[in-house]
Amino acid sequence: MSIQKKIGVYIYENGKEGKGIIDCRAIAEYAKGLPQVDRVTLFSEPKKLNPLVLADEFKKAGLNRIVIAGESPGYFKPAFTRAMAEAGGDPEEVRIASFREHGVGLEGPTDRAKAVVACAVFGIPFGLAAVPGKVPVNPATLVIGGGVAGIQAALEIADAGYKVYLVERLGTIGGHMAMFDKTFPTLDCAACILTPKMVAVGQHPNIELMVLADVQDVTGRPGAYQVKVLKYTGRVDAKACVACNACAEACPVSVPSEFDVGIANRKAIYIPFPQAVPNTYIIDGANCTYVQSEGKKCGACMKKCAKDAIHFDTKDELVEFEVGNIIVATGYDTFDARRLERYNYGVLPNVLTSLEFERLTNASGPTGGKIVVKTKKLNKRTKTEEWVFDQENPKPKAVAIIHCVGSRDQNFNPYCSRVCCMYSLKFGHLVREKLPDAACYEYYIDMRAFGKGYEEFFERIKDEGVHVVRGRSAKVVAHGDRMMIRGEDIIHETLIELPVDMVLLAVGLQATADAERLANMLGIERVQDGWFSELEYNVEPTSTERGGIFVAGVCQGPKDIPDTVAQAAAVAAKVLKSIVSGSIQGSRHRLTLLDIEQRAMSLAV
Repeated sequence: MSIQKKIGVYIYENGKEGKGIIDCRAIAEYAKGLPQVDRVTLFSEPKKLNPLVLADEFKKAGLNRIVIAGESPGYFKPAFTRAMAEAGGDPEEVRIASFREHGVGLEGPTDRAKAVVACAVFGIPFGLAAVPGKVPVNPATLVIGGGVAGIQAALEIADAGYKVYLVERLGTIGGHMAMFDKTFPTLDCAACILTPKMVAVGQHPNIELMVLADVQDVTGRPGAYQVKVLKYTGRVDAKACVACNACAEACPVSVPSEFDVGIANRKAIYIPFPQAVPNTYIIDGANCTYVQSEGKKCGACMKKCAKDAIHFDTKDELVEFEVGNIIVATGYDTFDARRLERYNYGVLPNVLTSLEFERLTNASGPTGGKIVVKTKKLNKRTKTEEWVFDQENPKPKAVAIIHCVGSRDQNFNPYCSRVCCMYSLKFGHLVREKLPDAACYEYYIDMRAFGKGYEEFFERIKDEGVHVVRGRSAKVVAHGDRMMIRGEDIIHETLIELPVDMVLLAVGLQATADAERLANMLGIERVQDGWFSELEYNVEPTSTERGGIFVAGVCQGPKDIPDTVAQAAAVAAKVLKSIVSGSIQGSRHRLTLLDIEQRAMSLAV
């Protein structure tokens, strides 16, 4: 750094940054003491920034480097860059000190913010100055989550010859992708892609698969984490069970199936779906008559099991082990459409969410893949009428698909969920393919067809006869035996009402319900919307502030299947690098202000 520099530091003060409250005035006092800082200014009204006034300030003070600090100072950079040019200075000397980008919000947020400002003043990227030391690494890896991201990461590491513990809270791996019928834009069979990978995980000698399991505690340091996993009993011996289905046929209890998101039922002893891995039946203790009566009633499944695989007396088990790296691949939840009352989801029987329609159109779903409407039928066991899907039910004559349900909405989730437009277009294709005589309408705000082949797929479905309507749909109401969808067509500047038989809600993605608990346990950060936070969005999109802990897939933010698989493979490469080298970087959040300041100063010399 040239000794002739005269630096001005401008700090945006909005009262709160990240999760922690930072003291902007303390940061300002700190910045005044940094070498070659001539002026420090706090500002709180960015809309009033006048480049000409700023240029006059720069000239009078002789400032030739400007540092803009704040949560997202890039918003203000154009005004300062123009001002520097007007003042006759070099616009390249306008530097950004972004608190959000560099993890302010962790413990000691004010000290982290000071360190970010110091790096910008010295002209050194924060990532070069905030480098933890290296520590030895245990070659075993923990993967939390058995969706496509967890499966891909586990296989990459295991295929390289290293131990992997794969923990999944459900009774099978596969995640949401296992529920899908087709993938966009190629319309490949989702099961055909995923099932071989699932089987490979189940048979891999280097992967210890734990389903019906939950990570309870993580302690230790990067490279040597002590993990406690609680394995819930399924009450069925996986080695003895041959998945013959005799137990389920004998079971008198039926409850909504989680895998079929409630549009079909399963028994109290069940296998999540036919291709489940492990392919073993599970007893749902919360709904099992034998478990709830403490062995006084039923037990029909045990009597029918020819392999003596059912053991009601088995207990939950706490497993402890050590790993060097942890990969978080816990996926996502979908937006609860009941929160948007205007669509009458949960009230009108043929208003469905995207996952419900995925199961309806799937060949392994309750109708064998036929698209039909719900009708009322008598439940012989309860003697009550219920709305159900059945292969013999009528087919819808008109289907409406509503985009952005719960996404891009300041009342719920303001971000774009990225996949909703494309899976909605896929639904339009499936409706036209399976019901060529049915009308299909897509209501969208903006079409986010951003990926390879996505725009072409959008054009394809229009050629197939899907009617695309740009505009928000306002309401779905009952209309005799059908429904009326009311909305707008902003292209033709009209309000429209259309009678339909089925409405599909393209619900957005959101962070899982237990993301906060897991983040607190692992000591990693989450962004405001609940997703796990990466170390640096552009250059470290898979690492976290805590050394040896990585994020992969949608738990880090909405993304499609190709991006999820690519990120999972990238995480595996990072893990394998540490294992092969025998060491891993420690946690960035353990670095002190003095550590970062001294390294930045040494690099600037």
